[in-house]
Amino acid sequence: MFAMGHIKDNTILLVDDEAGIRKVLGISLQDSGYDVHTAENATEALRLFEELAPPIVLTDIKMPDLDGIELLRRIKKINPDTEVIMFTGHGDMGLAIKSLKNDATDFVTKPINDEVLDIALKRARERISMRHQIREYTENLERLVAEKAQKLIEAERMAAVGQTVSELSHAIKSIANGLKGSIFVLGKGIELDNKQYLQEGWKMVEGNVEKIKNLSLDLLNFGKYGNVVFTMGDANAPVLEVVQLLESRAAAQGIALKMELSDQLAPMRFDPEGIHRCLLNLVTNAIDACGENDAPGKTVTVRTKKSQNWAVEYEVIDTGSGMPKDVQDKIFQSFFSTKGIRGTGIGLMMTKRIVDQHQGIIEVISKKGVGSTIRIKLPFQ
Repeated sequence: MFAMGHIKDNTILLVDDEAGIRKVLGISLQDSGYDVHTAENATEALRLFEELAPPIVLTDIKMPDLDGIELLRRIKKINPDTEVIMFTGHGDMGLAIKSLKNDATDFVTKPINDEVLDIALKRARERISMRHQIREYTENLERLVAEKAQKLIEAERMAAVGQTVSELSHAIKSIANGLKGSIFVLGKGIELDNKQYLQEGWKMVEGNVEKIKNLSLDLLNFGKYGNVVFTMGDANAPVLEVVQLLESRAAAQGIALKMELSDQLAPMRFDPEGIHRCLLNLVTNAIDACGENDAPGKTVTVRTKKSQNWAVEYEVIDTGSGMPKDVQDKIFQSFFSTKGIRGTGIGLMMTKRIVDQHQGIIEVISKKGVGSTIRIKLPFQ
């Protein structure tokens, strides 16, 4: 008996020119809960396939009109997602290998062993289930990003939003392509029964889902800071909050997180929550940069300074991996990130926007292999 598994459509198309095989195997599959339709040749099979669109097809390789390889090719041309399991004789291994090259799910030698066929059906169902999961991830991602993009458009109310949404679309496509790559690796793992491929494929899925989560959270934060809210406050306060928040994270990576606060800063008008978000982004990035550097004595320093021309200068200084000039020129551009699947690029984009809304400036000084300093200068309001 063949275990059903969890697929919504239990339809199977069974194709074989031997009536006895169609009869016996059809009864066994029906007893296992499948909705079985049979065809005695490839021509009839193609007609039924167009009508029923079954997710799984079982077919003999050698048949009188069109052989199973040609039937496989035509089915895949109609619907590449269809799982096709081939029946072959012991002496037809060359044809069996040829069928796998044409993207057959598996092959089973005659006389058909129930346990072997059950394993092949299980692989087919796993591939179908995995595709459904990835499709749901992708559809949810597209829906979520569409919602966030709409909020972003409403918050920005600027012509520049058109370019931002275009770049966001590129970011979505990158994640979607990553998910498609995951499907391919997982499919190969199932097809070859290769545990390493399965582990690598699933790790890719997890990484892309993590990026979806990060993108969603960053978009929420990006939309939130559409307009700064100025109040009188202590310019040192956001630094204290951020250092306290990230101190344990830095320590866990062997990084000393320090702060050097000026005692000469007067109360000033600024958006404390917005500047807190800016410093949180910069210090988090600095910790990540230090984490990429194996050298001892890794430090991140957050400093405030009084300036003749500026109400305050914030500096985030790290001894991390540093950035080449071409990266320095891009880090505040929309959706640019050097963190691979961990980053979305929205954090620094949002930081630049908040600084701009304060009519301030942000500067980057970095040397590859030495470290970076990012400086925010805020004017008197």
